[in-house]
Amino acid sequence: MRYLSIGLRAVLTLAFIAAGGAKLLGVEMMVATFDAIGVGQWFRYVTGAIEVGAAILLWLPGRQILAASLLGATMVCAVAAHIFILGPSAAPAIVLGLICAAVIYLHRSQLKQSM
Repeated sequence: MRYLSIGLRAVLTLAFIAAGGAKLLGVEMMVATFDAIGVGQWFRYVTGAIEVGAAILLWLPGRQILAASLLGATMVCAVAAHIFILGPSAAPAIVLGLICAAVIYLHRSQLKQSM
């Protein structure tokens, strides 16, 4: 299970450092996407910071559930944005959300430690 967790966290880290970095750097596609959503470019920066920050948190001891929960919540919002506003397939966000759920499950012992 340890290697599965490492592999899943590596996939999430690569995906969210890339996506969050693109948002923070103002890649044209990300700017256009957040224009289409209609909440303003400030939300692109917030989303990018959450994605990059949570990707880093995935590797800090005892923080995997927090990180995966933040990323999972981001993916729930991404799926909703795709379904209701953007139109194209929400499949990548769904897959990443499921990977987040798997990381939460693999690190469920952290829930007992925090109580």
